[in-house]
Amino acid sequence: MSLNKFQVCEGDLSLDMFNQYQKADCLALDTETMGLIPQRDRLCLVQICDREGYVTAIRIGKGQTTAPLLTKLLESEKITKIFHYARFDVAQFKHTFGVETAPIFCTKIASKIARTYTQSHGLKSLVQELEGVELDKKAQSSDWGNVNSLSSEQLSYAANDVRYLIPVREKLISMLQREGRWELTERCFSAISLFVDLDLMYYSNVFEHQA
Repeated sequence: MSLNKFQVCEGDLSLDMFNQYQKADCLALDTETMGLIPQRDRLCLVQICDREGYVTAIRIGKGQTTAPLLTKLLESEKITKIFHYARFDVAQFKHTFGVETAPIFCTKIASKIARTYTQSHGLKSLVQELEGVELDKKAQSSDWGNVNSLSSEQLSYAANDVRYLIPVREKLISMLQREGRWELTERCFSAISLFVDLDLMYYSNVFEHQA
């Protein structure tokens, strides 16, 4: 089987890419949406990358509520799903497809616990420090809903958001283990599903102290 390193799929993974990804021990994932509120702003694009650098961008149609092959990967206990700010992406998957994503690794949480020498925990800063690559973020705020007419700049931006997550994860784990913070970080990952449920029920501030 010969696969392209970058593919665009409609509505779900192709069977060939599903077969490629289901062999992985971890996958990097990201989403592009119409905004930051899952109940209002729909899911438009899902990006996936494995250790070998095979990237797939899945166009999600308006009103789409199923993606069976993608769902199998998200639910697979054998595959760690790596996100940058998992709380948002996992909430989008649950709201759109009704899927419980697990197990999870969040590079933003890991960065905040490991890199206490900085306040810069965005993906661009993280990739620049740990991988020596400067991401182009110009297409970040754009119309992702017009999925059939996404520009090459948009697709390139979307692909780069997952290309570096796996090596970044490995470096963050090494830092966390070195500093004795890995167990605490794992406990944070296990709590993500709780925060997702609270967010989807509009209880995002339940842990805040208010007079």
